Amino acid sequence: MEKPVRTTFSSAVAESAQDYIQRGWTVAETANGVCLVTDENIAGIEVTGDSAAFVRRYLRANDLTGPVIEIPGAERREIHLVTGLAKAARAIEALREAGVVVYSDGAGIPLPPSKLSAGAACWGVAPHEARWIPPVVAIAAGVRAAAKGARPQATRIAS
Repeated sequence: MEKPVRTTFSSAVAESAQDYIQRGWTVAETANGVCLVTDENIAGIEVTGDSAAFVRRYLRANDLTGPVIEIPGAERREIHLVTGLAKAARAIEALREAGVVVYSDGAGIPLPPSKLSAGAACWGVAPHEARWIPPVVAIAAGVRAAAKGARPQATRIAS
């Protein structure tokens, strides 16, 4: 059964919402802006603190970078958009055990320019700057490497 996708939004979020819809994402308007509704095709992995910086460097070093939303606040918070959750149960379990938040199964993710209590969400890597949306296992590999304290250059994935 096909999901109904809302195509009308307030003028404040209409332009960004239409851009997201054109990417095939399901979005909803909230009081603060617009959010991505996760589904079987797209989800989010939130990494915080020093691990967030490490994971970002790891992904860049391995040419795995996808869209990244930066969430304002006292501690660094990044949400990496990912695909491939259906075939990655063990990776998702490992991420959750590592204390990482996994947004899936209809959870909402604030999309820029949504306003949050500490400021506005913004793109660390915008969708048009990323060459793809990576699979969740790529982020899981970065989180695992961060937990081991490896340097991103030394953890390069073999080609």
